[in-house]
Amino acid sequence: METNIIPAERIENSIIVIRGKKVMLDSDLAKLYGVTTKRLIEQVKRNNDRFPDDFMFQLTNQEVVILRSQSATSSWGGRRYLPYVFTEHGAVMLASVLNSPIAINTSVQVVRAFVKLRQVLSTHVELARKIDALEKKYDSQFAVVFKAIKDLMEPPMRGKKKVIGFRLGKTP
Repeated sequence: METNIIPAERIENSIIVIRGKKVMLDSDLAKLYGVTTKRLIEQVKRNNDRFPDDFMFQLTNQEVVILRSQSATSSWGGRRYLPYVFTEHGAVMLASVLNSPIAINTSVQVVRAFVKLRQVLSTHVELARKIDALEKKYDSQFAVVFKAIKDLMEPPMRGKKKVIGFRLGKTP
């Protein structure tokens, strides 16, 4: 019987998009698999033929700078090499080279997180396509409705906060 030892949100929040691919950082996967990042990379290097470019790649200096600025953290301090990232297939392959019960169970959860993300993205694309078709079909009286729906589909902008509530002493 399988046990969920890791919250799905933790895995889902670790999936990022780099070079147009959904990937996870070596350090995030190491934590999930219960090993050090150094050990994880050692196993990858020992089994290099199992990790082609579409399973794993090393980040460039520029990608690391961008990633650090987006996450506002410097959790990679002190590393002697650039981080590696792993696609869904690379994350599964890691379980086979780490060969521990934790790694196997975690790889199942990682795959489920990637699948869920893929489903959410495809649903979003399909919904946008249907809204566009409806917008073309109906006249301008529904333009406001369609604009509101599209605004709701856009991810929230960071940095801008809406003021909610009342302000005392000011009139509109």
